[in-house]
This record gives sequence, C-alpha cells and structure tokens, in this order.
Amino acid sequence: MPQVYNNQRVTGMTSGQTTLPLAPSPFKFKKHDNGGDGLWVSELLPHTASIASELCVVKSMYTEAINHAPGVTMFQTGHQQAGRPSIGAWLSYGLGSTNEDLPTFVVMISQGRGQPQALFSRLWGAAFLPSEHQGTVMRSGNDPILFLKNPEGMSRERRRVMLDMLGELNEQAHDQHGDRETLARVQQYEMAYRMQMSVPELTDFSNESQDTLEMYGPDVQKPGSYAYNCLMARRLAERGVRFVQLYHRGWDQHLDIPGQLPMQCADTDQAQAALVKDLKRRGLLDDTLVVWGGEFGRTAYSQGDLNAVKYGRDHHPRCFTIWMAGGGVKPGISYGQTDEIGYNVVDGGVHVHDLHATMLHLLGIDHERLTYKYQGRRFRLTDVHGHVQQQLLV
Repeated sequence: MPQVYNNQRVTGMTSGQTTLPLAPSPFKFKKHDNGGDGLWVSELLPHTASIASELCVVKSMYTEAINHAPGVTMFQTGHQQAGRPSIGAWLSYGLGSTNEDLPTFVVMISQGRGQPQALFSRLWGAAFLPSEHQGTVMRSGNDPILFLKNPEGMSRERRRVMLDMLGELNEQAHDQHGDRETLARVQQYEMAYRMQMSVPELTDFSNESQDTLEMYGPDVQKPGSYAYNCLMARRLAERGVRFVQLYHRGWDQHLDIPGQLPMQCADTDQAQAALVKDLKRRGLLDDTLVVWGGEFGRTAYSQGDLNAVKYGRDHHPRCFTIWMAGGGVKPGISYGQTDEIGYNVVDGGVHVHDLHATMLHLLGIDHERLTYKYQGRRFRLTDVHGHVQQQLLV
C-alpha cells in the first residue's frame, strides 16, 4: 500500500486536515500516440497534445523542497538557500557567447490569472560568478530593457565618446585595485551600447509571417504575454542566445482547481506547442533544449473539502512531472513510475540535481567539471550530486 504520511514533511496548510480524500482530476485525459510511447494529455492542453511525439515526459521528478521560495531556488540554482549562481549564469559562464550584440542569458516574465508567487532577481543572478553572467530581464512595454535608450540630447556619437573615456578610467581603476568587477562593468556598458541597435530589431515582429503569428495565438502581439515571450524565445534562440528563461506566474492552486487551472492552461498551451513546432520547422529543435515544469508537484489528495466547488491541492515534492523537447532527448517517451495514487516514485526517480546534470550534458558540459573557485572551495551547479540520466537521451 502507498505510504502517505509516515513521518514525511507536509506543509502547514494540510497538516491539520483530519481526512485526506483522494481528488481525481475533474478533466478528461486522452492518450496521444503520434509515433511515440503514447502520452496521456489533459483535455486542457489540446495544442500540447499535438506535439506529443516530440516530448520526453519525466513523471518521476522529486525534490526535498516543500515551499515555493526554496523550491524555485533549488530548481534555478541547485540549492534551496539563496546565494548560488543560477543555471543560466552557469551556462553563460561555461558556454560563452555566440552573439556579441545580445546577452547570453535572457529572462522574461508573464503574469497568469491564478495565485501568483513572488519572483526574486536572485533566481537569475550570478551570485559569486562574474556579474556579466547574470540574466538580463526583458520587460513588457515600450522599454523592454530599462535605461537602454539615450537621454534626450545625447547622440549615439557622444555616447560612444563617453563610454571610451569611462572605459579608460575603469581600466585604470582595475590596474590599481585588481577588482574583476570593474572590467565586468565595462563589458556591461559596451553590451548596453550594442543592444541599443540589436534590441529594436529583436522585438520587431514585422518580418514574421501571418501563419507564424497565428500559430502562437491571439496574444502574440501583446508584449509581456506568455505567447509573446514564447515567440521572443524562438527569436533569441535563432540569434544565438544561450539560455532563455520564461516564468509564467499563477500556478498555485490551493483553491478552485476547476476554475483556475483551465485559465492557466489556456494562457500557455497554444504558445508552448507553437514554440516547439516553430523551432522544429526552422531546423533549430535538434540544437535547442526546451524544458517545461515547476518547482514541485501537487498532492493526490485535496486541500479543503473535496465536495466543495473550490477545492485545491497542496505542495507535493515527492513526485511530479516535467517535459523536455529537442536538444538530444528521446522524443515521444514517458519515463518513470509512481504508485497507484501518484504519491511516491516507485521507479526511475529523477532528482533536480539529476535533471541539471542531464541538461548540462545535453549542452556539451560535464557537470562535474564546470566549477568556479570561491572562498577556497570549488562550487558547481550540482554541488556533489547529480547523475546524467542516459535513459532520456537519444
């Protein structure tokens, strides 16, 4: 029989419930073969179902984190506590740049319609890595990157002269004090100067075909929407940006799953499927790894009265699902197994450290050799853990 509590950690939100009734999904699932193992996909994700043959679904993810802040931090940095470099920063450090006019690591955030959880800049920060490896946040609105435009009265030529003089001063300061961040600052000023030309071209969708825009959905022309960010992710990938991180807030359904989950899926389903299709038809999917998931799963039992209209589910780190596509993962497969009530992993467990090790391997990096010496110790994304999951690879 599945072991439910058995001295396991639970949140304070359901620890006091006297009963834990199993909560079956109120939505129908259908098996989509499409040339693979046959993946079960919810009726809320019809567009995602159409790319089932491209997906590598891992149903046996697990983590130790049981609350949002440590859970997200674990996924982004390999550690539950703040202070470590993000995975995007590690990849910027390890892979370098292929486009000198754009950052190597870009972050975009879209607002969902459910319960939003806080996001922190440390989730895309560089921590003790050189600061040029931190993520650059692209915002919605007229100024996708803050302070990129020249102030009124400042021409591009005058800006160039100013940066040259400022660069000389910073190089003198570096020679005197040896602070590496001084040179990092010069590099960031130069990147901002180049982005004054590259970002307007990047955000101009006028060269996208009507077919492409329609594929991403009706919100694709709305800056800050998930659809807009997915199309931007493809445009960034084809310009050689190493790591693009999309956050879509609002998946915290402690209450009203029947009302909130359909809205969240509707916001994301079409665009995320379009991203995979678009990458594939442009010949980019083989070299681009797409990873979709959250910081942990949700309980098989209900939070609150199951008979109430607005029941929900609590945090559950012991088993949950992510999917990947492209980049060398096996397409059309489902990996791992949970018990009959979806509470514990019983076969093929994949820890967050294992996922990170596998992602780095797919990107050509040995996770045990990507290190940075700080305060006398060599740190790495996977710390002293992580195993490449060969069974997920082509």
